[in-house]
Amino acid sequence: MNILLLGGGGREHALAWKLAQSPMCDKLWASPGNPGMAECAESVALDASDHAGVEQFCRDNSIGLVVIGPEAPLVDGLADDLRAAGFPVFGPSKAAAQLEGSKSFTKELCERADIPTARFVRCTSLEAAWGALKKFDPPFVLKADGLAAGKGVVIAETREEAQHALSEMFDGKFGSAGSEVVIEQFLVGEEASFFALTDGKTIVPFGSAQDHKRVGEGDTGPNTGGMGAYSPAPVLTAQLREQVMREILEPTVNTMRKEGMPYSGVLYAGLMLTAEGPQLIEYNVRFGDPECQVLMMRLESDLVEIMLACAQERLGEIEAPRMADGFALTVVMAADGYPGTPKKGGLIDLRDAEAEGAKVFHAGTKLENGRLVASGGRVLNVTARGSSASEAQRNAYAAVDKIDFAEGFCRRDIGQREVRRERHG
Repeated sequence: MNILLLGGGGREHALAWKLAQSPMCDKLWASPGNPGMAECAESVALDASDHAGVEQFCRDNSIGLVVIGPEAPLVDGLADDLRAAGFPVFGPSKAAAQLEGSKSFTKELCERADIPTARFVRCTSLEAAWGALKKFDPPFVLKADGLAAGKGVVIAETREEAQHALSEMFDGKFGSAGSEVVIEQFLVGEEASFFALTDGKTIVPFGSAQDHKRVGEGDTGPNTGGMGAYSPAPVLTAQLREQVMREILEPTVNTMRKEGMPYSGVLYAGLMLTAEGPQLIEYNVRFGDPECQVLMMRLESDLVEIMLACAQERLGEIEAPRMADGFALTVVMAADGYPGTPKKGGLIDLRDAEAEGAKVFHAGTKLENGRLVASGGRVLNVTARGSSASEAQRNAYAAVDKIDFAEGFCRRDIGQREVRRERHG
């Protein structure tokens, strides 16, 4: 089978690496791809916003499965047009992708389906938002309603900070994503991520993870797209996973189907584990980044078989996904200046970083005169497995230390919370 994977970041490198391992995969194309993906996929320059162009490529190359990695093409309806042309697609429709494309859509669906989530108010003007602040106690959670590349959430400690942040949002700080804003109750607890697969009817658990959003060690500094992650998340016990499936994911999939917008693909639930039980923070309609990297390191099942079953509404006919025991942990190496203005062009020498079984997924790299250089904020995802979180952490940092990237940095405490739990019970 010929497969087209859309995307070029660390998430897509991890997906390409796993897709290429399948005996069902004859040829894998990646658009735009990246230098690291060249080992398992042929790069092709396609414009994901040019639906007709992507469709023509699929026709010309007898594509049997299209995998859409990033959220923007899903929200833009690419999956709908490709399905209408007869191609199996892993990823939700435009209507279903509103789960990530609109915070207010998801919050209102939670109300209809009685899904536990933070109390909220949807605001369409600055004046209304300032007034809505009176209904909440600090700290205030402010979310741009639309897609904002993972940067549209502000936690304001005081009312004055909240008013200033709201002014920036409605003034265009996050572009059109901030034309509407959702204000939420601040939830107290531990965050975790839970992933499920669905074909719109059947829904099966896929895995759990925890990531590190802040740029600095000890979870300090500004938020990023993620500085590292590990899987599984033991804080999500078997009992809690069953509860999340029963109270959050299954009602979501069932409600979407009943309302005429069946969801197909991966459903990524960002959760807060509160004293009252798990509550939904947000949905993503694609694999997380860098959570995907640790999930793919642990996945033992055939990814092509799973994705094709989702695309063809046959998920209930195949074996549930199998994950390897133990842990996987990934460390993000970022360019100096990230998450502000990253320094591009820094030389990278990977040496023998993968010698001991680690895997280096490329996120923001390019080849310049035959040399590997940084081309984005998050540059590499150095990923390793271990029988424990401690061992996975040691293996990942051993690989990090073999990489020569003078104009890059990483956190040295990824997975530390789980390592402390292992040490202290």
